[in-house]
Amino acid sequence: MNTFKRVAAVTATLTLAIGGLAACGSNGGGSDSGDSGDGATIALLLPETKTTRYESFDKPLFEAKVKELCADCKVNYLNADQDAAKQQQQAESALTDGASVLVLDPVDGKAATSIVKSAQSSDVPVVAYDRFIEGADYYISFNNERVGEMQGEALVEATGDKGDILMLNGSPTDPNAAQFKKGAHSVLDKSNLNIVGEYDNPDWSPDNAQKFTSSQFNKIDPGSLAGVYAANDGQAGGVFAAFRAEGGDAVPPITGQDAELAAIQRIVAGQQYMTVYKPIKLEAEQAAELAVNLATGKDVSGTSDFEGVPSYILDPISVTKDNVKDTVVADGFYQVEDICTAEYADACAAAGLS
Repeated sequence: MNTFKRVAAVTATLTLAIGGLAACGSNGGGSDSGDSGDGATIALLLPETKTTRYESFDKPLFEAKVKELCADCKVNYLNADQDAAKQQQQAESALTDGASVLVLDPVDGKAATSIVKSAQSSDVPVVAYDRFIEGADYYISFNNERVGEMQGEALVEATGDKGDILMLNGSPTDPNAAQFKKGAHSVLDKSNLNIVGEYDNPDWSPDNAQKFTSSQFNKIDPGSLAGVYAANDGQAGGVFAAFRAEGGDAVPPITGQDAELAAIQRIVAGQQYMTVYKPIKLEAEQAAELAVNLATGKDVSGTSDFEGVPSYILDPISVTKDNVKDTVVADGFYQVEDICTAEYADACAAAGLS
């Protein structure tokens, strides 16, 4: 069994073991099998659009699963555009409009505790989605500290554990970013790699990542860098753009996260070393199932625990050029033709993807 299939099997087993969730409808699939939710509304509040996963995967996957499980349930989708105050207003509006459940991926994890308290005062449960919120009723995410460890381990391996590196972390207001950073430092700080510049990107912006990296080139020779830790693929793209602006596609190993299509293409082309793939379908569908069960009064017991909150913690997967075919392609996350456009045809052939 290849690595991906082994991890996926473990994840599937974990999901079944900790889920304990009765489907809203019968065992058959499709919206016709969905139980009536008496028009229950589930509010899905996502944090931003600069990271492509939210609009491309989380939203449609969540909505489709809700429709499958509960024909009469409605999803009220709201995106905060990286504005915590806007998200607060959206949450209050959703509650006023009669949401039965809030599924909340917070812009600011600490600020979101006020949303949790407001919802709970109205007897509306809150599912912290992807990012932890203290006091939430449930939490669904991946093992985020392990994500950082995987990135750090990959960078150590790719650099031969020697040389200078830059480190670009996520937003200080994102609770996941702190976990990624902690996991990465737990590996990098024990290695022989030397972090010569570190940056906490306030909104995960690829543009900010490019500007920071370019600013470092004013005092560091780009050719002297052994690698770059980028906490996600958007930032990895910004780092690559900064190197390209210096004169060519030759770059040191760069890490990433989210398995964005552009990142997979860069990996195939040797322009990014790795990404961390988090099977969003598992996360989004688990959240939808939980939300439907909460909205319709079904049993939701049988979860694990994370910092006192009943939780569903899923396994991330490291992706390099060697296992693109066995991970994101095998899982149907992308088709080969999505990755292997004309620009990447030769690289795909060399990687065995054509």
